[in-house]
Amino acid sequence: MKVLTGPYCEAFVRNPSWWRRRTTLEKNLTIASFLISIMMIVSLGLLIYTKVHDSNEDLPVLSADNGLSGARPKPRNAIVGHQKASECNNLCLTPGCVASADSVLKNMDQSVNPCDDFYLFACGKFLKETQIPEDKSTVTSFSEISDTLMDQLKMIVTEPESDYDIRPFKMAKQLYKSCMDKNRIEELGLEPSKTVLKKLGGWPVLEENWDEGSFDWRQSVYKFRKEGFSVDYFMDFSVTADLKNSNNRIIDIDQAQLGVSREYLVKGMEERIVKAYYRYMVDIAVMFGANRDLATEDLRKSLEFEMNLAKISDPLEERRNASKLYNPMTITDVQQKFPSIPWLEYINTILAPTNKVRDNEVLIINTPNYIKQLEALLSTTPKRTQANYVMWRAAASSISYLSENVRKRQLDYGTELSGRTEREPRWKECVDTAAGSFALAIGSLYVKRFFKEDAKRNALDMVEGIRKEMYKILGSVDWMDERTRKNALDKARSMVNHIAYPDELLDNKKIEEFYAKLEIPQNDYFGSLLSLTKFGTDYSFSKLREPINKTDWITHSRPAVVNAFYNSLENSIQFPAGILQGTFFSNERPKYMNYGAIGFVIGHEITHGFDDQGRQFDKNGNLVEWWDPKTKERYLEKAKCIIEQYGNYTAEEVGMKLNGINTQGENIADNGGIKEAYYAYQSWAKKNGPEPRLPGLHDYSPQQMFWLSAANVWCSKYRPESLKVRITTGYHSPGQFRVIGPFSNLEEFARDFRCPSGSKMNPTKKCKVW
Repeated sequence: MKVLTGPYCEAFVRNPSWWRRRTTLEKNLTIASFLISIMMIVSLGLLIYTKVHDSNEDLPVLSADNGLSGARPKPRNAIVGHQKASECNNLCLTPGCVASADSVLKNMDQSVNPCDDFYLFACGKFLKETQIPEDKSTVTSFSEISDTLMDQLKMIVTEPESDYDIRPFKMAKQLYKSCMDKNRIEELGLEPSKTVLKKLGGWPVLEENWDEGSFDWRQSVYKFRKEGFSVDYFMDFSVTADLKNSNNRIIDIDQAQLGVSREYLVKGMEERIVKAYYRYMVDIAVMFGANRDLATEDLRKSLEFEMNLAKISDPLEERRNASKLYNPMTITDVQQKFPSIPWLEYINTILAPTNKVRDNEVLIINTPNYIKQLEALLSTTPKRTQANYVMWRAAASSISYLSENVRKRQLDYGTELSGRTEREPRWKECVDTAAGSFALAIGSLYVKRFFKEDAKRNALDMVEGIRKEMYKILGSVDWMDERTRKNALDKARSMVNHIAYPDELLDNKKIEEFYAKLEIPQNDYFGSLLSLTKFGTDYSFSKLREPINKTDWITHSRPAVVNAFYNSLENSIQFPAGILQGTFFSNERPKYMNYGAIGFVIGHEITHGFDDQGRQFDKNGNLVEWWDPKTKERYLEKAKCIIEQYGNYTAEEVGMKLNGINTQGENIADNGGIKEAYYAYQSWAKKNGPEPRLPGLHDYSPQQMFWLSAANVWCSKYRPESLKVRITTGYHSPGQFRVIGPFSNLEEFARDFRCPSGSKMNPTKKCKVW
C-alpha cells in the first residue's frame, strides 16, 4: 500500500478539505496517472505548505496519545505546530484509502463524545444530512450498495440479445422488456388478474350469482397450485430438510402465511395498520368492479376470518424453540388426529405432477394446535367468507404486475406501512423482477462481468482468520463443560464456507439444464410471473425423494444480492459476491477497515451457529441435544442478559422499546461477531505489522478505525412508519442498537477509546454470551 511522505503530506494532513475536493477527480484517474500527479505536486510542496500553514481548516485531534480519555475531541482550531514526520510517513493515499476516509468523514459527527454515544459519533452527520428518497423507506449501507448493484444488473438485462446468449439469458431479458412495456400492461388493465380469478372459482364480491355450493377451500388450494399461486393461505405447505435428519427432505405443514403480520391482526379492527389494510381491501375490490357497499360488508367478514387465523397462530416469541415445532406424524396418524381434511388427497394434489406419497409418509406438523383450531374455524365460517378471503389474497398478490390505477392504491397503502410516498423507478422494479426470477442466469452474468476474483480469495482468508478466533473463544469460555465444549468446537470446525459464488455458476450448460423445463409466454408479463412461480414450486416439490446435497451449487448460486447467511441445517455460512464491495469490503484500503466491516458480518454469521436457535443444531445440521443440562442452563442465563439489555432499549424517534426476545439471535450474533472480527484483526496486525492511517483521520489508531468501520456498516436512517414495523415484526435491532449494544459490552472497545468505567459506552454491567 502506497504511503505519502514529505511536504505534500504536511499539506494533505493540515487541509482535509483540499483532498476531499480532489475525490471526484481521483475517481476518474488510473493508478498510474494518480501517482504521476503526486510526484508533480510534491515539487510544489513548499508552496502548498505555506498556503496551508495559514488555513483554519485544521483536523481535530483526540489527545496526545491518540486516546480519547473519555473526553470530547479537541476543537478544530486546537492543532498547533507541525504534523510529526513519523505520522506523515505512515499516511495512505491510494484511491481506495482516499475514498474510505471520505466515506467515514461524511458520516461522522466528531462533536459527539464517542464514550457517550458511539453511534452518533460514527453516524451523526449521516443522520443529519441524509435525505431518504421518496421511493425508499430506509437508507443504510446495504441500500446504498444495492443501488450500485442495481445499476450493474441493469447493464446486463438491457443489453441486446446476441447469438451467444443461452436461452435463460434471453428469457431474463425478455422478462425485463415485458415488465417495461407499460403501454401493453395499461392496455390489458386488470383483465389478466380477473381472468385468473375466474379460473380459481371467482371472487364472490365480483360475481352476481356466485355459487356457494361449488366452493370448497381444499379445491381452491388445488386450483391455486395449478395456476401458479401460493397454496399457503389456509396452512403453509412446503418440502424442506428434516430437522432431525438434515440429509433428507420431508413435507412440512405449518400455520398460514397471512396478508398482514400476526402481531397487528391480533389487535383487532382498531389497530392502525389493520384499518389501513381493510380500506385497501375494499378499494381494490371496487377497482376490480365490486359494489362498494357489498365489498365493505363482505370483506369485513373476510378480514375477521383472517384475524381469527392470526389468533390461532403462534406468536413469534414462541417459535424460537425448534423442538416444539418438530412434531412428526404419518399421514395415517394425521388423518386420525385431524379427520375433517382428506390428507392423502390434499398432499398428493399439491405435490402433483412432480411427486406422490402414501399413507405411511411422515410429515412434520409444526403447530398441531393450529390445525385443530383451523378445523373448528373452517366448520363455522361461511364458504362465501372463506372464498372472499382467499380470492382477495390472490388479487393482492397480483397488483404489482397490473396497471397503474391499482398500483397507485397499493402505493398509498404501502405509504401507511412504510412511509414511502413514491414507487422506485420502473426500470429498478423490472431489473429486480428479472434478476430475482432468473437468479442463477443473471448471477452468472454478474460474476463474469463485475466481480473481482481477488476479493473472493481475500474474503476467504478473512473468514479463516475469524473462524480461528471463534475456536479460541469456544476453547476458553469458563462456563462450558468439556463434553459440550468438544461438541461446540467440532461444530465450529465443521462449518462450511460459501464465498462469492460456486464455480459451476460459470458453466452455461449447467445454467441451461436448470431452466430446461421453464417456458414463459412472449410479451405476457403477468403470465410469465405465474409460470415462474409454478416452475419454482415444481422444482421444490420434485426434490422430496432426493437426498440433500448440502454443497449443491444451485442452492448457493444467488451471488447478486447484498446480504449474508447462516444455514443451521447445513451448518454453513454464505457471503454472496454482491456484499463484497462498497462499505463492506475493498482490496484497496487497510485491513482494519475490512475487518471492521465485512469482518463484523462474517463473525456475525459464524456466531449464528451458536445463537439461541443455531445452538439447537449439531455439526451436521441436525436437531440434536448436544448440550450438558447445566451448561445449557448457564447459556440461557447469559442469553437472558442480552434479552433484557436490548429489551430496555427505546427507539426515541417512535417511542418504542425493542423486543429483546425476537431479536436475541441477531443480537447474540452481533456481540460475538464483532469480538471475533476484532481479535482476528489484532492477530493479522501482529503478524503483518502496523498499517498506514487514512488521510483526514490520521489521529485515529488502526484499532479505533476498526470500530469506526464497523459502526459505519449500520449507519441507518428510517422513516418512522418503517421503524415501527421493524421493531414490531423484525428479528434485527435497528442500526443504532447494533452499534451501541455490542460495543458497550466489550472491554476492548472501552480500552481503545479510553472510555471511563460507568460511561454509557462502558457500563459496569456487561452482557456476554461468547
